[in-house]
Amino acid sequence: MTDMPVKKGKKRENGFTYIIVLLAVVLVGISLAAVGRYWSFVDKRDKEEELLFRGDQYVKAIDTYFKGAHGGANLYPKKLEDLLKDPRSLTPKRYLRKLYSDPMTSKADWIPIIEEKSGRIKGVKSRSKEAPIKEGGFEQQYKDFAGKKSYNEWEFIHKPGKIKK
Repeated sequence: MTDMPVKKGKKRENGFTYIIVLLAVVLVGISLAAVGRYWSFVDKRDKEEELLFRGDQYVKAIDTYFKGAHGGANLYPKKLEDLLKDPRSLTPKRYLRKLYSDPMTSKADWIPIIEEKSGRIKGVKSRSKEAPIKEGGFEQQYKDFAGKKSYNEWEFIHKPGKIKK
């Protein structure tokens, strides 16, 4: 009969340990969820910064293409690939090293913005319908991005004479 109380005590200890382990698992799960949300936010913010950089590179390349016409005729490219090798020139002129992918979609699927009268590309925008993190504090040339509801509304458009080098 002296063995019975010892077994009951061990059962109580095992139950208490089980509850502590369950509590630890729950706390670790909550912590990992918070860390996951934080890293997701950081990743999206980095992609957003990359979107601003790449869109700006397209605008600068379009500007150089626009100014590089022979005979003074300023024209926009017919397609984005014209920025890789200018078809108007006998000697290779390259305005971009490669066609950048859209960091928000991870694909080279930019929507070209077409100039109405010529049908040529004067800018690009993302296909992403996600809501942006950044809502203000844009550089002067992109101040119109403030308050936009999706990345798709951020239009990187060439405006002659207004390119910041």
